[in-house]
Amino acid sequence: MATTVDSGNQYDRAEEVKRFDDSKIGVKGLVDSGLTTIPRIFLHPPETLSDLKPKPKPKSVAIPTIDLSGPRSTVVEQVAAASRSFGFFQIVNHGIPVQVLDRMIASIRAFHELPTDVKARFYRRDAGTGVSFISNVDLFHSKAASWRDTLQIRLGPTLPELEHIPEVCRDEVVQWNLHSTTLGEQLMGLLLEGLGLDKDTIKNTTCLDARVMVGHYYPCCPQPDLTVGIASHTDPGVLTLLLQDHTGGLQIKHEGEWVDVKPVHGALVINIADILQIMSNDEYKSVEHRVLANPSEEARVSIAVFFNPSAREALYGPFAELTSPEKPAHYRQFIYNDYMRRFFTKELDGKTLTNFYKL
Repeated sequence: MATTVDSGNQYDRAEEVKRFDDSKIGVKGLVDSGLTTIPRIFLHPPETLSDLKPKPKPKSVAIPTIDLSGPRSTVVEQVAAASRSFGFFQIVNHGIPVQVLDRMIASIRAFHELPTDVKARFYRRDAGTGVSFISNVDLFHSKAASWRDTLQIRLGPTLPELEHIPEVCRDEVVQWNLHSTTLGEQLMGLLLEGLGLDKDTIKNTTCLDARVMVGHYYPCCPQPDLTVGIASHTDPGVLTLLLQDHTGGLQIKHEGEWVDVKPVHGALVINIADILQIMSNDEYKSVEHRVLANPSEEARVSIAVFFNPSAREALYGPFAELTSPEKPAHYRQFIYNDYMRRFFTKELDGKTLTNFYKL
């Protein structure tokens, strides 16, 4: 990052970013310091900020809510329809007790509200131990930072050594891994059936084996109209499972407009990620989503599990069963490691990488 001019004053943005990262205090630490204006590194450009203002909608749009306890044929049809039109849907009666969800949210909140010096022991950008506390995964690539902190934990193929997982959320993470793995397998079966594929197809792709959990914390932002919680982006993996608290702020882009994903207690949000859009040959959609900066005094907490392929050197592309002379493949094959390398060397800027592999 080059030296940046702001209001006539030159400052070294790269140096400010490094200073913030080296402090290991995260956004929560900035809030605790009592600041009333956000640092320059968090200021987003006018074109992003102007898009945050709500536009009058002639009708209310909501992402589909699907009851997984319904007849399987009905559930398959609803899941496939939502994945084709919205790329997002909420699920209820999914088999995970509400008490488990509530405890998970509380444990992630408890970690982020630990004393700064305790959290600093986990602050690192390498994933060597499988556990890291960071602020902004794209901090050194983005034009502007976003107002959130994140606890990231590798769930699969194997959990990290338990002593590396913060004690305040250790038991909850272990239980959450079991529940989310089972639910992810169930959802992929439904999604594959919705494409007319054998539900066992996914077992040959290792697409659910590499799982990563992120526990996001969005403290109150003193100037929420000047930044965001997470910039617009699409997810790079196969499937994402999201647990959000009651605060709200998540939005998806649908038919060119931003739509709120209103929290439903006990529900989970599911979204299609880039690799599944590619494998489905554009039958399913990976859509842009973002989180607004939190204006509330109460911090927002959300927990996402990203399901990714573990065979990182394998080739990926559209399922052969979904291509034909009448409907040729829309994407060339690629090595998953190359895809992820591209994702983590750019900012979260709303531009999906799928276009890079389009034929």
